[in-house]
Formats: sequence, structure tokens, C-alpha cells
Amino acid sequence: MNRGRFAIRPRLTVRVRLTLLYSGLFALCGVILVVITYGLLAANLPAPAPGKDSAEAKQTAPADFAATCAKASGNPDADPDLVYKCKAAYQEGVLEGATTQREATLEQLLRYSLGTLAVVTLLASAAGWIVAGRVLRPVHRITEAARNASDEHLTARVALTGPHDELRELADTFDDMLDRLQSAFEGQRRFIANAGHELRTPLTVMRTAVDVVLAKPEPTRGELLDMGRDVRDAVCHAQALIEALLTLARTDRGQVDRTTVDLATVIEDAIDAAPSAPDTARLHTSLTPAPTRGDPILLERLAANLLDNAVRYNVPGGAVWISTSTDGARVSLTVDNTGPQVAAGRVGELFEPFRRLDERTGDGGFGLGLAIVASIAVAHDGQAVASVRPGGGLSVTVSLPARTA
Repeated sequence: MNRGRFAIRPRLTVRVRLTLLYSGLFALCGVILVVITYGLLAANLPAPAPGKDSAEAKQTAPADFAATCAKASGNPDADPDLVYKCKAAYQEGVLEGATTQREATLEQLLRYSLGTLAVVTLLASAAGWIVAGRVLRPVHRITEAARNASDEHLTARVALTGPHDELRELADTFDDMLDRLQSAFEGQRRFIANAGHELRTPLTVMRTAVDVVLAKPEPTRGELLDMGRDVRDAVCHAQALIEALLTLARTDRGQVDRTTVDLATVIEDAIDAAPSAPDTARLHTSLTPAPTRGDPILLERLAANLLDNAVRYNVPGGAVWISTSTDGARVSLTVDNTGPQVAAGRVGELFEPFRRLDERTGDGGFGLGLAIVASIAVAHDGQAVASVRPGGGLSVTVSLPARTA
């Protein structure tokens, strides 16, 4: 196959194209200026017209006609016809001189103007090359940062300084994108590490229970039953964790159905499905209709997680307050509880997967409850926020769009 026909053409960089564009525009403007100047000068210079008797003067004039006219000019008795011819010849000479001078002036103007334009265009091309390089320098920095970016190296930033123009806005947007990517990658790595750690616990329990029984020469029936119960509990623990992870993954992708759901009904179902809640905390409800559109299963999971979190992280004999409300185009579900004092600066950490505070551990939870709540709220175009109660505990509010007609 003949590769010569498919030879790669030289690549014109943006800098070269900008320089050619600058030079072409400058040359075009210069040509227009030269044409306008030439036309104005040609229109203002006198354009001589040939005299009526110029041809006759040329035909009758002898070689010494100038000397004869010089003698006749000082002689009052000179032939009037000769004097007339001498005047006609003089006028013809003046016209021919003016014509020659006009043509020479226009020719020199055109020659000098085109030469100057060529030199200045070359200088403009050099200046355009330099200016284009300076203008494109931020683009090169962004390109270098994008080329060096990877999941292992996302700390570099363009950090462009200077005026707040389009290139500065592009660089800042690129830096913001790198910040989001870095946060996403770090969160993913942390999520995978935490998920592996959480799944390792039930697997270790199962293996330990099996190894203890198998290490005995003749395990009894009771020991085998105990081993089976331990393994089953560990399997249930792992299954619950996997279901929580699948729910979190589903909501993070935004895969939700849309039907009419009343948050008041959802929280009532969650209370009915948790019979142990009244035994560990006093429930106070203030439920008003709060219709929204969303996935009923996911919203039930949201309400169940909020209730479980309020009951699980409470103090003995504590209380839980649950309320729903509608405010214009938004509906809200608020769950308050008593409990240990939480630092206000660390409340946001509770919405991160597998994140538990020191005073909120040792209760059998996975650290995914509020993370799933926040993910479900975002998937339904809402948000979940938490705040510290003055006497201890938290106040978590989920805000969702109200149902529209």
C-alpha cells in the first residue's frame, strides 16, 4: 500500500493559526488604507487636460522653436501668429510636466506604501506570534495538568493568576473539577476500604466458629447448633450490610421511580415496623400530610433509617420527636432525639459512609444509616441536613420537593 498518499500533513497549532489570522487581518487593513490614501491623493491632484492647439503647436514647431519664442517674447513687433503658437506650446509644456509629476507622485506613493506595508506586516506577524504565545500559556498549563491527572495524582492545580477573563474562568473551573474528582476518588477508596473491613468482621466470626468446632475431635450436637447460630447471625449481618451497600449504590446512580408518596404515612409505617422503638425511647409525633413524588421503597428506607438512628444513638429513657410539614413547594421530615453531645464541626461527617463518631459506636450499626438518608434525599432532588441540639443529640431534617399537580 502506498503510504505517500496518506502522509500526515503538518499540524497547524493554534498559535500558528492565530498568528496567521492576526497577520492576515493586519495586511487586509493595510491594503484598504493604502487604497483609500491612493484614491484620495489621485482625486486631489490636478488632472491636466490637453490644450486645443497643442497638436498644431507640435506640428509647426521647428527645432529652434524655443529660441525663436524667446526672441519674439521681447519684440513688440513680433508676428502675432508666432506669439500665439509660442503661448500654446508653453501651455502644452506645463500640462505635460504636471502630468508627469502627478504620475511620478502616485507611483512613488504606491511603491513606498506597499513596501512599508510588507515590512510592518512582518513585524506584526512577529508581534502576533509573541502575543499568541502569551495568551495561550494558560491553555498549555491546563493541558499539562490534564495530562498529568490520574487517579493517583490529582493534587496538582493550575492556580492561574491574573485578570478574571475567560481563560482564568476556564482554569478555575478545571481546578474545581479536579477538586471534585479528588474527593470522589478519595471517597471511593475510603468506601471500598471500609466496606472490606465491615465485611471482614462477619467472615472472621464465621471462620472462628467453624474452626473452634472442627478443632474438637467429637463436637457435640449443642456445639454444632451453637456454631450454626453464630454462622447464621454472621450471615445475616453480612446480608444486611450488602443490602445497605446496594441501596447506597442504587441511590447514588439516581435510579428512582416516581409515584405519589406521603411522608406522614411513610414514617407511620416505619414506626409500626419498629416495635422496639417505644421500649427504648419515648416517641412524640406531629404528622401532617406531606405529599411528594418518589420511590416508596427508598423513602420507607429513609424513614426507617432516621428512626433507627434516633433510637439507636440515644440515652436511656431518652425521647424522639418526629414531625412532617409542608412549606410551599417543599415538604420536610424532621427527626430529633436526645443523646450524647456531638461537636457541631463534626456533624457533616455523619453523612459519610462508614463514618461513626467516638461517642456513637458499639451499637451494632454499620455507619451507613445517615449516608443512605442523604443519598436517597439527593436522588429525589432534595437534601438532608443535621444540626446539634442544645441539650445533646441531633436534629435531622430531610427536605424534598412537594407533589405538583
